[in-house]
Amino acid sequence: MARQLRNMIKSRVKSFYFISAMIFLGLVGRLYYIQIYDSEDLKFQGLKQRSIEINLMSKRGTIYDRNGIPITNRDITKVLIAPGEIIANNKELYEKVKENTTLSLAEMNEVLKSQNKLVQIPLKREIDIEDNHNMFIVDITERYSKDNILSHVIGYVNKAENRGEFGIEKVYDEFLNKSDRESLFVEYDKSKSLVLGSSYYADNAISSEEPSAVKLTIDYNIQKKLEEILDQNRINGSVIVADVKSAEILAMGSRPSFNPNHMEQYFTRNDMVLYNKAVQVSYPPGSIFKIAVLLAALEEDENFMNREFYCKGYEELGKLVINCNNIYGHGHISLKDGFAKSCNSVFIQIGKEIGAKKIIDMAKTLGFGEKVGIGLIEEVEGILPEGEELLGPAIGNISIGQGKLEATPLQITNMLLAVANNGIQKDMTIVQGITNKDGRIIKAYNTIDDLKIISNKSSKIVRELLEEVVNTGTAKNIDAKYLGGAAGKTGSAEGTLNGKPTIYGWFAGYFPIDDPQYVITVLVEEANSGSKSALPIFEKISKEIISLNR
Repeated sequence: MARQLRNMIKSRVKSFYFISAMIFLGLVGRLYYIQIYDSEDLKFQGLKQRSIEINLMSKRGTIYDRNGIPITNRDITKVLIAPGEIIANNKELYEKVKENTTLSLAEMNEVLKSQNKLVQIPLKREIDIEDNHNMFIVDITERYSKDNILSHVIGYVNKAENRGEFGIEKVYDEFLNKSDRESLFVEYDKSKSLVLGSSYYADNAISSEEPSAVKLTIDYNIQKKLEEILDQNRINGSVIVADVKSAEILAMGSRPSFNPNHMEQYFTRNDMVLYNKAVQVSYPPGSIFKIAVLLAALEEDENFMNREFYCKGYEELGKLVINCNNIYGHGHISLKDGFAKSCNSVFIQIGKEIGAKKIIDMAKTLGFGEKVGIGLIEEVEGILPEGEELLGPAIGNISIGQGKLEATPLQITNMLLAVANNGIQKDMTIVQGITNKDGRIIKAYNTIDDLKIISNKSSKIVRELLEEVVNTGTAKNIDAKYLGGAAGKTGSAEGTLNGKPTIYGWFAGYFPIDDPQYVITVLVEEANSGSKSALPIFEKISKEIISLNR
C-alpha cells in the first residue's frame, strides 16, 4: 500500500515536471518567434496606438474610362502635415503656407481651427520646412481631379464613412470600397512634438482577382472637350454623346457643376447644382417630340407623306389658340417642309386626325414615360399625359411636345438612336463592367437584345426628314458638310424655371449622314431657341470629336 502511494506520487511529480517543461519550452518558442518573426508587426501595432494615421492613397477603387484612362485617383498632391496651432502661431510660416496652398484663405483658416491633432493642407508646390521638425510634406493621391470631370456621373462619397452617396460611387459602392491602401503612421509625444524617426509606412494590397474598380463607356477625351465647351459658352443644361452602333454613352455633362472634393458648400444651394440634368430632370420636349408624332402618323398610314396641309399661323382648339412659329402662316405646305420648318399647324392637324392615344402609344414604344436604365439610380421616368389629360384641346399641346409632357435628355437620345439604327432600339449603358484594380473586366455589364420597334419604311422617311431639317430647315446654319452630313431636330419648349417663364432650347441629331456614328443631344436652359442656343453646341462638340479621331 505504501509502495503504491510512493509510486503514484513519483508519477505525478514526473508529470508535473514534464508539463512544466513543455510550458517553458512553448513560452521560449513563442518568445523566439516574436523576437525573430513577429517583432515588426508588434512594433507596428504599438505604434498605431500612439500615432496618427495619414492615408496616402484614396480609400476607393479607380473608375476608368472605356480606354483604361483613370477618371478618379489620377492626381497626386503635395500635402503639408502639421499641428494646426504651429502654423497659426508662426506668422512667417502662416504667410508661406497661405501663398502656396490651393485652398482659399477662408478654407485654410477653417482647416487650422480643426480639433484634429494634425491638419492637412494641400500645396501648389513644395515649401521649405527644414527648420521645423513638427511638420512634413507627403504625396497624397486625390480621389477626384481638379477639373471635376464627369462629376455628376461619378458622384461623391461620405468621406467619414467611405460610402458612396451619389452616382457611380453609390451604385458600385460594394466594389469601390475595396482598394490597395498605403498609410503613413506618425508618432507625436505629449507635447505635440514629432518623435523623430518614428514614422512608419504600411501597405495593404488586395488581390488582382478582386473586383474593386469600375470601367465606364465614357471616352475621357470626348468628355473633357464637352465640358470645356459647356464652360466656355456658359451653358446651364446638359449634353449627351452616344455611340450609334453600341448605344454606349461616350460623354455626359450637366451644368452647373460641382467639386466633389468640397461638397459642403453645395448642399444649401437651390440652383440644382447637384442634379444630373441629363437623367435626373425632365423637361417639356417641344418640337423634338414631333419625331414621335411623325412616327405615329407614318406607322398608321405612310401616305401622310403625300398629304398637303395649310398653315394660317395658328390653330384653334375650342378656346385654346396655339400659334405657329410663323405667325403669318406657312400657307400650303407639305409634311416634309412642315417638319423641316417645325410648323405647329401641320402637327396639330396630324394629331387631331390620328388621336392622342396613338401618339402616346408611340411615345411609350420609343421609351418615354419610363427609365431608360443605363446604370444610374438617379434617373427619372419623365411624364406622359394619361386619362382625361388626353381629351379635348389637349391634343394641341401633345402634338407639339407641350402641356403635361416631359422627357429627359437621355430619353431624347434613346429615341434618336432608334431612328439612326433603322428602327432598332438598343440597350443604352454607361458602364462596361466591374474590373480588378488594373482595369481588367471581371464582370461585364449585361445588356438586353436589340428590339425592332419601328418599320424600315417609317425609319427611312424620318431619317430623310431629319436630314432636311439640317439642309433647309431650322438647323440649316451649321456646317453640315464638315461633319460629313448631319440630321436632327430643333426644339424650343415653353416652361418655367424657378417660378419664371423660360424657353428650353433643344437640338438632338447624329452624324455623319451615310453611316451615323454619334448621336448628340443638347438641352439649354433659359435659351433663345433651339436653333440659336443648342444647335451651336452640337456643332462645336461634333467638330471636336472629328478632330480627336484624326
